[in-house]
Amino acid sequence: MKDFIESGKAVMGIEFGSTRIKAVLVDDGFKVIAQGAHDWENKLVDGVWSYSLEDVEAGVRDAYAKCVADAAAKYGAHLTKLAALGVSGMMHGYLPFDEKGGLLVPFRTWRNVMTAEAAAELSSLFKFNVPQRWSIAHYYQAILKNEPHVKSVRWLTTLAGYVHYRLTGENVMGVGEASGMFPIDPATGDYNERMLAAFDGKVGGSLKEKLPRVLKAGEKAGVLTERGAKWLDPTGTLLPGAVMAPPEGDAGTGMVATNAVAPRTGNCSAGTSIFAMVVLDDAMKGYYPEIDVLTTPTGREVAMVHCNNCTNEINAWAPLLGGDYERLFLESKKGDKDCGGVVVVPFLSGEPVAGVEDAMLKVVRKPESRFTLANFFRAQVYSAFVSLKIGMDILAREGVTIDSLMGHGGIFKTKGVAQQYLADALKTSITCMSTASEGGPWGMAVLAAYAKRRSDGAEARNLEDFLSGEVFKDAASETLAPTEDGMAGFDRYVANFKDAIGKN
Repeated sequence: MKDFIESGKAVMGIEFGSTRIKAVLVDDGFKVIAQGAHDWENKLVDGVWSYSLEDVEAGVRDAYAKCVADAAAKYGAHLTKLAALGVSGMMHGYLPFDEKGGLLVPFRTWRNVMTAEAAAELSSLFKFNVPQRWSIAHYYQAILKNEPHVKSVRWLTTLAGYVHYRLTGENVMGVGEASGMFPIDPATGDYNERMLAAFDGKVGGSLKEKLPRVLKAGEKAGVLTERGAKWLDPTGTLLPGAVMAPPEGDAGTGMVATNAVAPRTGNCSAGTSIFAMVVLDDAMKGYYPEIDVLTTPTGREVAMVHCNNCTNEINAWAPLLGGDYERLFLESKKGDKDCGGVVVVPFLSGEPVAGVEDAMLKVVRKPESRFTLANFFRAQVYSAFVSLKIGMDILAREGVTIDSLMGHGGIFKTKGVAQQYLADALKTSITCMSTASEGGPWGMAVLAAYAKRRSDGAEARNLEDFLSGEVFKDAASETLAPTEDGMAGFDRYVANFKDAIGKN
C-alpha cells in the first residue's frame, strides 16, 4: 500500500457535512485506506445560519492533513500526488460572488427558512416545487427584498462548487448538485430552459450566465491546479494534476454510496432527520410541496421526501429505559403490529410533510390501548418513519414504482427490526448494505475514481453498470420484504397517528 500511495494512484473524496468535514483515501478496489475529519459548526450571523469561508478553508485543510497523516501512520506512506479528487457538500444555500470573486454576503446555508415568499412565487411560475432551501429561492428572495448586493452578483455557487473552484479555477457543478440550485431538464441534463426564460422574463438579465456550468458523472471537471494544491495543502507537498470529478451534493453521494442511481431504485437515510430518494422512470405528473425533484449524478430525475424529525425521541427515551438500544429494539418485536393503539408524536421541530407547523412531542393512548414496553418502543420506532410514509404515499398515488430501497443509518443497526418496520411502512423491500456506512465522502471518492477512468478512456460503462458491476459486486447485503400483517398494522398506526395530530 505504501508504494500505491506514493506512486500517486490513490483517490480522495472530501465531503462537507453540517457538523464534520471528512476526507477519505481509497485504493483501486474502492476500499477506504485512510481518513481524516474536522469538526465544525454553523454560526448565527445577523440572524442567518452561516459558515465563514475562513472556516471552510481551515476545515478542509485540517481534514486533508489528518487523512495524509493517517496514511503515514498506517503504511509509512508519504503522499505527494493523487490520481483523482472530488468534493461534495451540503446542498443548496446561497453563495453570491462579484466579478472579482468577492463574496457579497455571508454564506446562507440550507438551514435558513427565510425564502417563503420567493419559493411560493417561483413554484407557481415554474409549475414545479421550489423548496425554500434552494439557491434560486435565496437569490430571488434577495431580489424581492431589494438587497443592495444583488446588483453586483456575477456568479452563484454552492459550498461544494466554491471549494471546487478554489481547487481548479473552474465554475462547474455536477448535475445532482446543480439540481438543488435550479430545476434541471432530464432530457438535456442542463438547467430547464423554459424555467430560465420565465425567470429572466420576470427579473430581466440572464440567470444562466450566473450559474455554474453543468456536468454529468464521469465528465472531467478540470484538474487540481498548482494554486489549488497549495490552497488545500499549504505545506506545498501536494503536487497538482489530479483529475477532478464534478462537485456533487450530499444527496448524490448518498445515492452512489448505496448503489441507488438506476431507475426504480432509491435510498433512505435515517438519522436526526430522514429522507428517501427514488429514481424515477418518468417525470412526475404534478408538483407537491412535500416532494423535491432533484437528479442523480447522471441527470436522472429523483423524487425526494425530506422530513425534519426521525430518531430524536428514540434517543431521548432510550436512556430513561436503560440505555441498551439493541435490547429495546428487540423488545419492540414482541409488540402488536399496530403498537397496541399507542402513538408517539416525535416532532421536535415542525414537520411540513405531516402538516404540522410547530414542535409537537407527546405520547397518546386510549383506555383500551395495550400500554406495554414492547408496544411503547415499537411506537417509538414507527414514529421515526411515519412522516416519511405520509410523503411516500404521495409518490404511490402518482404511480411511482420502486423495485428496491436501500436503508442506511444507525436506526438499522439491530438486524431485522427497523429495517422490517420500514419495509412494512413503505410496502417495499428494504436492503441494508455494509458499504453504506462509509457514507458520502466514500461516495464522492467513487465518483472521482469514475471520472479518472473515463478521462483515461478506460471506462465506457455508464455509472449504473460501473457501480453494480465493479464497486458493489461483492458487497454484503440483507433484504427484507414487507409482510401482510406488518403492512396492515402500520396502516392502522398511521390512522391513529393522524388522529393524534388532528390531521384525519
